[in-house]
Amino acid sequence: MADHHAAAEDRAWPGRAALVTHARETIARGSKSFAAASQLFDKTTRERVWLLYAWCRACDDIADEQDMGGELGTTPGGDAGDRLAMIRRLTGLALAGLPTGNPNFDALGVVAAECGLTRAMAEDVIEGFALDAADWTPRGEADLLRYCFHVAGAVGVMMAVVMGVAPDDDDTLDRACDLGLAFQLGNIARDVAEDDRGGRCYLPAEWLAEADIPPGEQLRPCYRAALVGVAQRLAALAAQYEASARVGAARLGFRQRWAILSAAGIYGAIARKVAAGGPRVWDKRVFTSRGEKIGWVLRAGLQALGRPRRAKRPQWSRSSLKAWASRRGA
Repeated sequence: MADHHAAAEDRAWPGRAALVTHARETIARGSKSFAAASQLFDKTTRERVWLLYAWCRACDDIADEQDMGGELGTTPGGDAGDRLAMIRRLTGLALAGLPTGNPNFDALGVVAAECGLTRAMAEDVIEGFALDAADWTPRGEADLLRYCFHVAGAVGVMMAVVMGVAPDDDDTLDRACDLGLAFQLGNIARDVAEDDRGGRCYLPAEWLAEADIPPGEQLRPCYRAALVGVAQRLAALAAQYEASARVGAARLGFRQRWAILSAAGIYGAIARKVAAGGPRVWDKRVFTSRGEKIGWVLRAGLQALGRPRRAKRPQWSRSSLKAWASRRGA
């Protein structure tokens, strides 16, 4: 710790207001959908969500050599371990309350101190980057959902705590995790071509085999129709998790509930567009327009006033996924 303090002396500690401004600019560039939904939060929650997003975005970009979630980098995998070590080092400094020299990680330090985010929560997220660093690919559905938990579900848990959910409210945190799982399943369906260009595939090998798609051949024209079926399977799974998450959102305050339901509708629309887009859907990136976002925000406002539909819990929850990963030696 003494070495950390000595190193910290050479770094400037940005004020909270400067970090919030930086985080707001980051989310505006990195996720227009989430930026739109975040405007519905009260000021304090909105700022904390932005701060946490800045850390998530920075970790993702460092791990994948991206700029605000753009095309994946192509540096040989030997550097991936160094990038992962950097993420862990800077995150450790931030959670220890020390300046890091990087505003995105300093942002985590601020929001963690204000909301009680823990090292274990952050490590759940970082484990997703570790899977990518190891060139991991999913074999079956549980593998897929394990990855989705680390890269998105665990973020949902942290976001829920930022919104005021008690760290020991396991059921509500499980529902928050479910929303992250839904988001990531939709992202995987949308980003098949982008991931392929980066040398990655998050489609379960068992699913591809069932669709008679040879490994690495999913984007060839002769397999595109079968690939649509795989995307539809992803979208259907995402819908299950989205429905479960809506039950948890009902336990939040009105403005927070409205924001979460807006995000659920906007991201859910992406998965549904991919599922309905046909074999050429991966020729260009699927997105929701500004008008569509406004429509989902208005619809979510009405939904936030009512009660959510009852939804059966999906087979794999946050708790069962963590237990399964532990048995696998994660």
